[in-house]
Amino acid sequence: MSPEALPPSRRSLLRAGTAAALALAASGCGFSSDGDPAGQEAAQAPIDVKVDGDLVYFNWADFVDPAVFEGFQKEYGVKVVQSNYDSMEGMAAKLNAGNRYDIVFPTAKWAQRLAAGGRLRTIDHSRLRGADSVFGGYGYFNDPWYDPRSAHTVPFTMYKTGIGWRKDRLGDLTGSWDDLWNAGAKGRVFVLDDRDEVLGLGALKLGLPLTTGDRDQLARVTDTLRSLRPHLRGFSSDSYNNLLNGNADMTQAWSGDMAAMLAQAEDPKLFGFEVAREGAPVNSDCYAIPANARHPGTAMLFIDYMLRPENVKKNIEYIGYPMPVRGTEATYAALVEPFPQCVVTTEDLKADLFFRNGDPHGEQARDAAWTAVKAG
Repeated sequence: MSPEALPPSRRSLLRAGTAAALALAASGCGFSSDGDPAGQEAAQAPIDVKVDGDLVYFNWADFVDPAVFEGFQKEYGVKVVQSNYDSMEGMAAKLNAGNRYDIVFPTAKWAQRLAAGGRLRTIDHSRLRGADSVFGGYGYFNDPWYDPRSAHTVPFTMYKTGIGWRKDRLGDLTGSWDDLWNAGAKGRVFVLDDRDEVLGLGALKLGLPLTTGDRDQLARVTDTLRSLRPHLRGFSSDSYNNLLNGNADMTQAWSGDMAAMLAQAEDPKLFGFEVAREGAPVNSDCYAIPANARHPGTAMLFIDYMLRPENVKKNIEYIGYPMPVRGTEATYAALVEPFPQCVVTTEDLKADLFFRNGDPHGEQARDAAWTAVKAG
């Protein structure tokens, strides 16, 4: 695929704003059950896997190869009606407002919230012809923490967080989160504009739990991150563009975005990507079918279509994120050959450095710490 065809980084749109999160919590985006037994029973009923209408699709923009959409529409004689969001909070707000979609793509912690609140249909993996290529090849997803037995989800992508940098300006790094404090990059460092990612790097640097909600531990994290402020140029989730255009010498970055950057870099040898030995956060986006979906049968057909290896390979090359489908690993490895640490292995998944949902007090403490970090 040519650089011009590469979609913009979807995570460059991601913002985990404190005010938005608090407003959603106040309006019920914890997804507590609505108490409707009939609705809950319907959500648990097996889905008849057949065309039952057009697919109403809700995802990040440009996160499926258009050719895959076209193939699905042609094969099943349906239309894909697309809507997009620019944050998980935005997705949640639409669902809480009663908007009806046939398929959504929550991250792990948001999948947990949706499933716990009774907002997702159960998915019978035995009705998906491509299920074994996922669950037979990536055992972690047979019983993930966010959705026991993957009863409501199928994993879509996986990725981890590390450091991207300009080798032509900084040379080699040491493989530690300490590299963000590199004196040679002072004033030309970005971290992600994301609460969990930034607090997480501070926690991992200190050997603390990734998503700690303990106020004393968060005070240590905040102090550590304040010492980084003189090195920062800013907070930005547009990681690869900052490197490409020279705004950054170094940036905290998602592996998938760094892979996407390779298609635009005139000389990939000028850039590097590393994951820190103290630990690399991992995450996954999931396929999920809302409980109020009008066309769950079509949604199941779409998931199965997306799991076909030929379609997985197209999507890997289009978005730069690996997908846990057996037989597609070589496609991603070839894509990220200059940045081999972008590859997400089964060992990375077993390390289980996922961002978790905390209790209300812990989330409030994390919000306060993030506010303090951004205020400097």
